[in-house]
Amino acid sequence: MSILLYRIDDRLIHGQVVVGWGQPLDIEFIVLVDDVVAASDWEQELYRMGVPPEMDLYFHSAASAVSALPGYRADGRRGILLTGDIDTMRRLVDGGGIDAVNIGGIHAKAGRSPRMRYVFLSAEEETALRDLAALGVTITAQDVPNARPVALNEVLAGVEP
Repeated sequence: MSILLYRIDDRLIHGQVVVGWGQPLDIEFIVLVDDVVAASDWEQELYRMGVPPEMDLYFHSAASAVSALPGYRADGRRGILLTGDIDTMRRLVDGGGIDAVNIGGIHAKAGRSPRMRYVFLSAEEETALRDLAALGVTITAQDVPNARPVALNEVLAGVEP
């Protein structure tokens, strides 16, 4: 089945990912791509606690994920790939083979403006998302599977479903 969802979510692994997406999609593994987490055994252990024992969890830096992606795509199980930011996802897109990205949560912080209740973007992040779309990547925001996917142009316009 391969990777069913490429998701940007600054909270990485949490209940909405594991239960909200994992159960309906019958996910068997999660690939978490984050340079800091990949280098920290302590943080990896924290994220492992949020995943049920029957679900495998793999950690990668952005660089190691690019070379590992073909193996995950060839995996017969169903998976999700998570990054915590747009720049990391861009590195993976540049590595090839990603044609759709889900924005699951980019939350409020200094320099960001609200676009949806769970998407806040800086001007640089808006540009980065537009650049991804220009590469042919379909970008939608969708917090849970039963919500309507919101196209990037609607996200940037602040359209709430």
